[in-house]
Amino acid sequence: MGFGIDSSVAITALVMVILVVPMGCQRPQVVNLGAVFTFDSVIGRAAKVALEAAVSDVNADTSVLKDTELRLIMEDSSCNVFHGSFGAFEVLEKEVVAMIGPLSSSVAHTLSDIAKGLQFPLVSFAATDPTLSALQFPFFLRTTPNDAHQMSALVDLISFHGWKEVISVYSDDELGRNGVSALDDELYKKRSRISYKVPLSVHSDEKSVADALNKSKSLGPRVYILHFGPDPSLRFFSIARKLQMMTNEYVWLATDWLAVTLDSSLSDKSTLKRLEGVVGLRQHIPESIKMHQFTDKLKSNRSMNAYAFHAYDTVWMIAYGIEKMLNDGINITFSYSEKLTQAQGTKLHLERVKIFNSGKLLLEKLLQVNFTGIAGQVQFGSGRNVIGCDYEIINVDKTGVHTVGFWSKHGGFSVVAPETRHTQNSKFGFVSEEKLGNITWPGGGRKKPRGWVIADSASPLKIVIPKRVSFVEFVTEENNSSHRIKGLCIDIFTEALKFVPYSVPYIFESFGDGHSSPNYNQMIQMVADGVYEAAVGDIAIVPTRSKLVDFSQPYASTGLVVVIPANDDNATWIFLRPFTIGLWCVVIASFFCIAIVIWILEHRINEDFRGPPRRQLITMILFSFSTLFKRNQEDTISNLARLVMIVWLFLLMVLTASYTANLTSILTVRQLPSAITGIDSLRASEVPVGYQSGTFTLEYLTYSLGMARSRLVPLESTEEYERALKLGPTAFGGVAAIVDELPYIELFLAERTGFKIVGEPFMHRGWGFAFKRDSPLAIDMSTAILKLAETRKMQEIRKRWLCNTSCAEKTDWNPETNQLHLKSFKGLYIVCISITVSAFLVFVLRMIRQFVRYRRMERASSLPLASWSSSPSMRLRELVFGFVEFVDEKEEAIKRMFRRSDDSSDNPSHVVEVQPDSEVLAEKVS
Repeated sequence: MGFGIDSSVAITALVMVILVVPMGCQRPQVVNLGAVFTFDSVIGRAAKVALEAAVSDVNADTSVLKDTELRLIMEDSSCNVFHGSFGAFEVLEKEVVAMIGPLSSSVAHTLSDIAKGLQFPLVSFAATDPTLSALQFPFFLRTTPNDAHQMSALVDLISFHGWKEVISVYSDDELGRNGVSALDDELYKKRSRISYKVPLSVHSDEKSVADALNKSKSLGPRVYILHFGPDPSLRFFSIARKLQMMTNEYVWLATDWLAVTLDSSLSDKSTLKRLEGVVGLRQHIPESIKMHQFTDKLKSNRSMNAYAFHAYDTVWMIAYGIEKMLNDGINITFSYSEKLTQAQGTKLHLERVKIFNSGKLLLEKLLQVNFTGIAGQVQFGSGRNVIGCDYEIINVDKTGVHTVGFWSKHGGFSVVAPETRHTQNSKFGFVSEEKLGNITWPGGGRKKPRGWVIADSASPLKIVIPKRVSFVEFVTEENNSSHRIKGLCIDIFTEALKFVPYSVPYIFESFGDGHSSPNYNQMIQMVADGVYEAAVGDIAIVPTRSKLVDFSQPYASTGLVVVIPANDDNATWIFLRPFTIGLWCVVIASFFCIAIVIWILEHRINEDFRGPPRRQLITMILFSFSTLFKRNQEDTISNLARLVMIVWLFLLMVLTASYTANLTSILTVRQLPSAITGIDSLRASEVPVGYQSGTFTLEYLTYSLGMARSRLVPLESTEEYERALKLGPTAFGGVAAIVDELPYIELFLAERTGFKIVGEPFMHRGWGFAFKRDSPLAIDMSTAILKLAETRKMQEIRKRWLCNTSCAEKTDWNPETNQLHLKSFKGLYIVCISITVSAFLVFVLRMIRQFVRYRRMERASSLPLASWSSSPSMRLRELVFGFVEFVDEKEEAIKRMFRRSDDSSDNPSHVVEVQPDSEVLAEKVS
């Protein structure tokens, strides 16, 4: 008995099996990989070998693609967009899943558009143009860092050495232009800039290159950035050497094209001599077993370079991506493109081109690849560029190419390889200091070049100065045959220039007609426009000017002040104003001197001037000062004292009368207090205000304070200042106040009296020297000014120019215009002093005469009162003390003693003896 099966049941069962049991992915026996690049080039020759070696190694490794063979199909682009495009379609006809290349950034732009349209991955290992972005070209990948990354390293190198301006020399193509644009962006972040660009055609001859370099020599910067494709002939440096541009004042920095060129060829002594002092970048390939195995395998090929290593890793990266796709069950299939079939009948036969159907999926898998290749870590980040890359800093000298340091994005410069440095930092927990090894610069020296020149004797620095007609103490040009530039600002500039560590030839050129004050804003604008390299003078540092030029460190502090006619309402100490401080001191000293002289002259004969020391001191002082007000209680007896008193009372009478008259004058001429107390009250009023023409004061008063221009009166000189203030606000041409910078007003008040500053200084600014934007001299001059300020030279310059004949008499307390000085009573004081000194000398001579007589009497006495020492010093001391005691005796007692002595000489039977303990002399009969 047999089993019968319904046909419908069998069909249903078969469908269920198909639906339930998934179909397995069939791995293809061969996967084609395309490559389009320039075979006959420095990078291409090495890359071709590396690509073939990578395909061979992938096929030999059973862990990748297993039984699937990876086949490489290459076409030569001949570094040409047309050939590259044609080669790309030739490769696409072979049913490739992805394409490698090209080398040229120009060709890469075109092929990226083709890849975007046909949706297949295009992976380049050498096109470094940073404008090949993922937004514009979503199917373009890059396994080498773009130029923005190496420009970041180059700018760090520039900043490390303190250079601010560079000259870029580059190939006039996408690689050069876009690379230099990235350099400009990176320099801007470091507050540096490209001051001049030298684009060179790829096919430039020697003459055009020499002409372009000659133009750059006339500029200040001496740091040259070179960005080209690899150049086996290195002819650029031969031209630079002929132009004397490989000397010690130049700096030549090259991107990694130089390292690729040198690594791909043997360098003889002549080549090294041409390149002596050049510094460049080389992509750092970490030491690894894979890298050594690869180089050992291709040791016969001496053209290997960093881009060849990236080419090798590119093949492995694509192989890993294909493996991921196959593991996910995605079949590799191709189909004709509708867009290309419409081109049927053309000579290009585009209808034959089959496109990989899973291009988007393969692109996603490639972006997920993460492995360590021979060139380092292969992993894509934002922008679909490989993450990071470290650089070696290479230096060429006569002996060869040397690595003087390493650079990493987050670690900066070091003499240790980045991977070793990272291990040390992780192990010991510290970050080492940034440094590089010794570098040989052009010319063979080790001293770092300055990187720029300000000027030379052939073309000195052109400096503009204001030709002032007022306040010429600050800066001006002499109106004679010499036309010498002089002034405080000029002296400070020349002295500060001595602290600049290099020679700066310069010439001054004056700005102004010599009849009116020059406009300082116009002068600053000419510096900004490049007419002059710098401006020196009394130039205020204000925001509007700082936007145009760079200023040095201020060498003088300034601020705006308000000056008005003097009208001080503080009468607390008005009784002191008739006399100057010096005269007051002399008058007070005169009272004490007269007191001492009168006491000396009256002490021996006047009982009122005798007694205990305290009583004598009080009497002496009261006697002297009471002569001002009334008749003294103590009468003078001595004729000498009376003579001194006559002269003193006459002097005192003159002083008192002069004081009274002057105080009356001061009280009489005092006016009501001024309504202007500072800038706020002046701003609120409607009175006319004066300002110095040509300065920033007008701009500040009108735009910042909002004063009507009709109120403002321009003034040129100190004479006009004085005339306008004296005329007052009601007269034509007069002003109620003047607003100007403090140094000008200080000079004005030093020369003229009757005016004063009211309120506090405002709009605090400084005076500085102006330089062209980003001029290195601005920084060095700022340092020089700080060093000059630490010396006494700055103060000496100010004293020489701003201190006139009245400067020595100027004190912190400014004398009033009608104060009496000591010189007003000079003659009277001379007479008084002469008579007083003469009276004192007469008194002293009388005392000496009496003392000598007294001593003779002592020696003639049969019973001496004192025993004399044999030592001369002791005898002199006893003599001095004896004279003082003798002077202290009463005059009456001394005379009585002398009379008795005279009587005893007439009567020999009597002998006069001096009693040591008695006030009077006793007479003894022998």
